[in-house]
Amino acid sequence: MRLNRLLAGVAIVALATSAASAQTPQTPPTGGPVEVEIDQGVLRPLQIAVVNFNGPNGSDVGNVIREDLRRTGYFQPLDPNSFVETGLTLANAPNFPQWTSIGAQAVLYGAVTPRPDGRNDFGFRLYDPYRQCQLVSYQFTATPEQWRRIGHKIADLIYQRMTGETGLFDSRVLFVSESGTQLNRLSRLTISDQDGFNPQYLTDGSEIIMSPRFSLHDPNEVTYVALGKDYSRIYLYNLSTGRRESLGEFDGQVLAPRFSNDGSKIAFSIIRGGNTDIYVMDLSSRQVRRLTSDPGIDTSPTFNPDGSQIAFTSDRSGSARIYVMRSDGSGQRAIARGGGLYTAPNWSPRGDLIAFTKQSGGRFSTGVMNADGSGERILSSSYFEEGPSWAPNGRYIMFARQSPGGDTRLWTVDLSGRVISQSGYTGRGSSPAWSPLLDEQPTNLGGRGADACPA
Repeated sequence: MRLNRLLAGVAIVALATSAASAQTPQTPPTGGPVEVEIDQGVLRPLQIAVVNFNGPNGSDVGNVIREDLRRTGYFQPLDPNSFVETGLTLANAPNFPQWTSIGAQAVLYGAVTPRPDGRNDFGFRLYDPYRQCQLVSYQFTATPEQWRRIGHKIADLIYQRMTGETGLFDSRVLFVSESGTQLNRLSRLTISDQDGFNPQYLTDGSEIIMSPRFSLHDPNEVTYVALGKDYSRIYLYNLSTGRRESLGEFDGQVLAPRFSNDGSKIAFSIIRGGNTDIYVMDLSSRQVRRLTSDPGIDTSPTFNPDGSQIAFTSDRSGSARIYVMRSDGSGQRAIARGGGLYTAPNWSPRGDLIAFTKQSGGRFSTGVMNADGSGERILSSSYFEEGPSWAPNGRYIMFARQSPGGDTRLWTVDLSGRVISQSGYTGRGSSPAWSPLLDEQPTNLGGRGADACPA
């Protein structure tokens, strides 16, 4: 599978700079293609030189970009101590031979420039030193305190320009953080940047928190289950206003709420009379409709992107398997074909895959299958792991993993199963939910100016 540097047609909330480079492009040498290739399972990371930006927090911005790109497995940021050329400014193109001499297949540099209104301009350029042309240049304007988020947005643009796929860095993760002992454990709804920085507690620990989920329609809207001494409730929580709203009282314990992708409905389960079934609520009318009525346990519903289907877990056949039905409850059928117990299905934002947790042979695994149940692939296995959640671009999955006798931590794995690591959040956490991108993506990622790389 080859990820070419394609142009993407999406939108962004940003200011694009059209300033041309001062240097005329030269005839590119042969060899040294700038591409990311996955060939028969062999990952060849692209070597990229990320120069620390000039200006306030410039080195911090450079570090954010390097770490974002490194974690994807598709990029190998070069050690800044190996750079031959110094003093790059936005007014000049790089000295290309000095970058090819150290193996750089792409060169990124920029500047943070204070404005009279108290904000900063964050401008950057990305060059292909082998073809000796500019791949992309952009400028963002933001408050000085937003430097970390601007670093994520720049990393998204680089990722998109070099792979042809939507980025994932300007996003957040919602999860249940854990503290205390086994006998006195606190669980709190927590949100952080996707790299684990800036964690914030959204609940005070007086309730047990379960199943947090983002609305893919509005990344400021989330839902979760709170268990108190004598109640279980589904809440809607607005991250921008802090407003919390209960969806009402239900006859039975509620579980596993999840938004439809357009944000108009929530599907969830209710345990009632020894039976567990799936229901859906229309959020505008608050009308509730029952979708399953099998004697087995039906839970963990997840909508496909267009809202026409719901995948869920059921043990109606005697063991937990993944089923799919139409969004009105009709056409229920099993799709998981392998052995073992399947739980926690999660439909990819692309609509082509369903992630799941599988228990087999005394181990837990995170895997994916096609939407019809074919093509099952295990991406990660360990003593215990659960709760896969997709990155906004559908190429990475975050899940919770626990080692024997250890704490539960958040991990990520890519669709190849070869890029796996603990997430940036260093505390104990479970039930991760990855947000959509906080802003739309750019409409045009081509280079600008006389030295722009040919399409």
